[in-house]
Amino acid sequence: MWAKICYICNMATINFILQGENNPTKIYVRFKDGRNVDVKAKTRFSINPENWSTTKGQPKNLKDAVFKKLNHDLEILKNDILNHYHNTSSTQPINSKWFKDFFNPPPPKENQDFIPDGFIEHIDYYLKHKKSSLQQASYKKIIVFKHLLERFQTAEGCQFLVKDVNADFKLRFENYCKTQKYSPNTIARAIKFIKTICYSARNNGVETHFQLNSIKTKFEKVEKIFLTKDEIELLINTNFEKNYLDNARDWLVISCETGQRISDFMRFKKEQIRFQDDVPLIEFTQIKTGKIMAIPLSKQVRTILEKRNGDFPRPISDQRYNEYIKEVCKIAGINKMTKGSKIDKDEIRKETGVFPKYELVTSHIGRRSFATNNYGFIPTSLLINVTGHSTEAMFLEYIGKTVTEKAIQLAEYFK
Repeated sequence: MWAKICYICNMATINFILQGENNPTKIYVRFKDGRNVDVKAKTRFSINPENWSTTKGQPKNLKDAVFKKLNHDLEILKNDILNHYHNTSSTQPINSKWFKDFFNPPPPKENQDFIPDGFIEHIDYYLKHKKSSLQQASYKKIIVFKHLLERFQTAEGCQFLVKDVNADFKLRFENYCKTQKYSPNTIARAIKFIKTICYSARNNGVETHFQLNSIKTKFEKVEKIFLTKDEIELLINTNFEKNYLDNARDWLVISCETGQRISDFMRFKKEQIRFQDDVPLIEFTQIKTGKIMAIPLSKQVRTILEKRNGDFPRPISDQRYNEYIKEVCKIAGINKMTKGSKIDKDEIRKETGVFPKYELVTSHIGRRSFATNNYGFIPTSLLINVTGHSTEAMFLEYIGKTVTEKAIQLAEYFK
């Protein structure tokens, strides 16, 4: 069954029609523009064909509230189509695709030039444009800070814009983090990251608050935990019956002798060793810095390799390594009560206090032990070349040496 009503706009006409006799039957709309355009589309409306006027192309009984509402909706649809025609006929070809897109608009293309001013949204924008240049560890840290800020937003009951970051924002954020038992230095790092995002947004034309530059962060001095040369000797001379502990001990000694991060030393392989004037060197590229390294292997490292037929110890995951070296140090008797911080029993936050030293041992201790134990014995410029610090000041801060301490050490040479 076909029935229609026609609306004329210049040469364009719109007809509402029925196809079929099922109950209910969908109402179609047919659009014609001259002789070349004749397209049809299914609407979301339906009706019993018995209640449809085949001559008027509309419901029969318009006094009925349901049919009156249906006819009104058809009028609105007709006007929407005509408005769409008026708005696009001079810029788009009028064809079946044009008609189809009216009923099912394609998703808008991503605006590559759009720069969000929402704070969380701008973190995503920052990550999108920096991801290729960020190391995986740095990327993960940013995601952690993002989740923290999302929880802060939820607690505050609002969505922050970049321009909302001011002195009051900092105060509220600090108070929130304290209630969540974050350490002062974690809070300071988070605020430093917040400023980094805001500066990035400012460089991209996003409005920032005039107080942004005056927001300051303060880091508290923390204890620099390292293994002394005597403690390293304890490790070397301790017999571990369990193979996994012997394996972890050897890695710990290697890290103390090479000064590298776990992301680097855990990838060491014998194929990376070459000899220069009978001196064995391990050559590799640092993951974090991308720096090409060549480090001489100490007597202690060579002894470990000889024990293992020239191979490095078996690689293990970061998590297991951190667990095992605590056990290794405990068995070796490295238990001096020491001030420091460790992850609490719920493995959520750090707690500060005085603990047996083995409880404070983490994968980073080898690198700091190398730097601390060799400072004053090996020229600082050479140590920096091994550890990868960009400046001497950063190196001194890393091992906990102040400028005053350096001056006192220098004075020893003038006695």
